[in-house]
Amino acid sequence: MAADSRGGATARQELGREGEELAARHLERQGFTVLARNWRSRAGELDIIASRGTLLIVCEVKTRSGTGFGVPAESVTRTKIARIRRLTQLWQCTYHRPWGQTRFDVISVLFDQDGQAWLQHIEGAF
Repeated sequence: MAADSRGGATARQELGREGEELAARHLERQGFTVLARNWRSRAGELDIIASRGTLLIVCEVKTRSGTGFGVPAESVTRTKIARIRRLTQLWQCTYHRPWGQTRFDVISVLFDQDGQAWLQHIEGAF
């Protein structure tokens, strides 16, 4: 998909942003503090980093508008998992705060034809 004529985001990027916003609000309702969203380094990006007490969670958010390519969480591949783990180590080295435990979650957001969002939070996904 291309950007619109005004140089704006593509429909896919907008859908992804909306999914990440829903995921962040979900985590906050679960008592987490969102520490970072879309944290980037030259090696890649982490969607959401959040904490509750000494628990750090790194959350990959996958958003889709249908299941033609499978459910959103299915797109988290072994390669993606390895990259997320490496990026998490880099983030932790950058922000020298000791964490008791680090957990890797996936939040899958699926929008149906009516625009209703269905969220699935997979704790400890990898």
